[in-house]
Amino acid sequence: MKFNRTALFLAIVLAFALAANAQTNLNFLADGQIRAADILSPPPAAATEKIAAMETVHTVYHYASEADKNAAYAEKKFSVFNFTEVVGNYFVATNLPKTAAFFERVQKDAEAVTDAGKDFFQEPRPFTTDPSLANGKLEKSFGYPSGHSTECTTLALVLAEMLPEQREAVMAHADLMGWHRVQIARHYPADIFAGRVLARAIARELNKSETFQKELAEVKAELAAAKLAAK
Repeated sequence: MKFNRTALFLAIVLAFALAANAQTNLNFLADGQIRAADILSPPPAAATEKIAAMETVHTVYHYASEADKNAAYAEKKFSVFNFTEVVGNYFVATNLPKTAAFFERVQKDAEAVTDAGKDFFQEPRPFTTDPSLANGKLEKSFGYPSGHSTECTTLALVLAEMLPEQREAVMAHADLMGWHRVQIARHYPADIFAGRVLARAIARELNKSETFQKELAEVKAELAAAKLAAK
């Protein structure tokens, strides 16, 4: 029993250390300003819940179209310019250098917060628990919360603030990108939903940053000019 308690203590210390390390080099957020462990409930732990979640992933994975799976693979690396198809053809990095740099920093902050959460909760991905779901190049990180869901939803929330008339389309596209991750068995639905919740908390904290607000104003101006020039 003494060994087990010691091992548990060391595991908790390691989880917090990893979480703290993952949030270094932030752009708009301060270290420890937001922690996934404070925002999210733990992933489902009951055996019946885990079985149901795995059954859902199997169903979604096996019924996903090849087009959805290919889209998911293509989104392994993504940026705010994955939203070009719903924003407009003018929305490309070559037209918008300030926008590209700004959203890259936003995404890195969201990634740091999410990675810390993954290391804290240490929830295995579906294909780790059931190797029959393994496909394509597999991630080595934990699954909860989903990094794709958190990051793309954070990007979408900031982008929708700039383009309120396209908010519905932008948010729907972020939801689709997150769901693609279930369609290739990278995540459970709970991972995706947790990412959406965490993203809203991240966006709220980002808005408290004076640096973020200053750059946001500059990007809004660049975006408006590019949109006007494209007409």
